[in-house]
Amino acid sequence: MVLNYIWIAFFLVAFVIALVRLIFMGDTEVFPAIMNSTFDTSKTAFEISLGLTGVLSLWLGIMKIGEKGGVVNVVARVLSPVFTRLFPDIPKGHPVTGSIFMNVAANMLGLDNAATPLGLKAMEQLQELNPKKDTATNPMIMFLVLNTSGLTLIPVSIMVYRAQMGAAQPTDIFVPILLATFFSTLAGIIVTSLYQRINLINRTMLLTLGGMCAVVAAIIWGFSQMDKSQMNVVSTSVANILLMTIIVVFILAGMRHRVNVYDAFIEGAKDGFTTAVRIIPYLVAILVGIGVFRASGAMDMLIDGIKWIVATLGGNTDFVGALPTALMKPLSGSGARGMMVDAMTTYGADSFVGRLSCIFQGSTDTTFYILAVYFGSVGVRYTRHAVACGLLADLAGVVAAIAICYMFFG
Repeated sequence: MVLNYIWIAFFLVAFVIALVRLIFMGDTEVFPAIMNSTFDTSKTAFEISLGLTGVLSLWLGIMKIGEKGGVVNVVARVLSPVFTRLFPDIPKGHPVTGSIFMNVAANMLGLDNAATPLGLKAMEQLQELNPKKDTATNPMIMFLVLNTSGLTLIPVSIMVYRAQMGAAQPTDIFVPILLATFFSTLAGIIVTSLYQRINLINRTMLLTLGGMCAVVAAIIWGFSQMDKSQMNVVSTSVANILLMTIIVVFILAGMRHRVNVYDAFIEGAKDGFTTAVRIIPYLVAILVGIGVFRASGAMDMLIDGIKWIVATLGGNTDFVGALPTALMKPLSGSGARGMMVDAMTTYGADSFVGRLSCIFQGSTDTTFYILAVYFGSVGVRYTRHAVACGLLADLAGVVAAIAICYMFFG
C-alpha cells in the first residue's frame, strides 16, 4: 500500500513540476524528456532482470546443496546457545529455531527471495506459540528486527547489479556492506533487548557480541592502515575468496552426505529463472516512476534542498546523492533497488554516490514491507514495538554506511 502511494506520487509530482516548468519557464523539452525516460528505463529494467537470471540460479542452486548437505543444521547447532538467549520464550529444541536460522542464513547470503518463504514458515511456527493471535510476541519482534536490520555477509544481488552497471570491481563494496550491516544488526538487537528486558550481560552473549565487535574493530583498524587502492584490492580479494570457499564447502558437505550434488543444484537453480522473471514488472514499475520523477527535475530539487541544508550546517554533501536509496529502503526493496540502479546510472557505478547507494541497499532491509508481509501472513494486527525497533536499526545502518563509505571511498 505504501509503495502504491509512493508510485502515484512520483507521477503526480513530476507532472505538476513539468507543467510549472513549461508554463512559467517556457521549458518545452521537459515533457519529451519525461516520455523518453519511460522508454529508456523500461528497457533498462528488463535488461537488468534478465541479467540476474544466471547468478540467481547459481546461488539458489548452491543454497540447496548446502541445505541437503547438512551445512544449515551444523550451523544451527553451533548457534543454538545464542538463539536460546535471544529468544527466551521459545521452548528449547522447538523446530522454529531451525526455520529462523535458515531465514537469517539466506539473508546473510543476500538471497532475499529464498529468505522470504523461510521467514513465513518461521512466523507460522511462532504463531503456534502465540497465546494472543492478533498481537506480536517478543520472539516475533526479535525475529523481524533481525530481518529488518538486514544482516548480510554476501550481498550477491548487489554485486550482480554493479557488474551489470559496468563497475570495474563489482565486489569492492563487500567489506563496507559487511561492516554497515553489522552495526545495524547490533543496534537492532540491543534496542529490542532493552524493550523486551532480555539480559544480554551473560557469558554466551558477551562472548558472541564481544567477539563480533572485536572482529569488526580489527577489520576497521586494519583497513584504516591502508591507502584507498590497498583497501580496494584487499576488500575485493577477501570477497572473492570467501565466495569461492562457500561454494566449495557446500559441495564437499553434499558429497560427504552422499547427496547427488548436481541434481540438488539443478533443483535449487530452477527457481532462479522464475525469480528473475517475477521481478521484471516490479523493476519496470519502480524504474519508470523514478525516471519520470528525475526527468521532471523533481529529484534534483529534492537533492539540492537536502544538500543546501547540509552545507548550511557545515557538513560534507558528497553523500546526499545516495540518500534516495536510504530513504526508500525501509518502504520497498524494489523501490530502493531502483534508486540504487538510478544512482549508479546517473553518477556512475564506481562513483562515491554509486557505491554509497549500494552500501545503503545492503546495510538494512525493507522494514515496512517485512512487517506487513510477515505479520499479515499470520493475522497479527498489533505490532507493539516492532516498528520502532526496526526503524532505529535502519537509522544505525544509514549512519554507519555513510561513515564507512567515507572511510573506504571518500
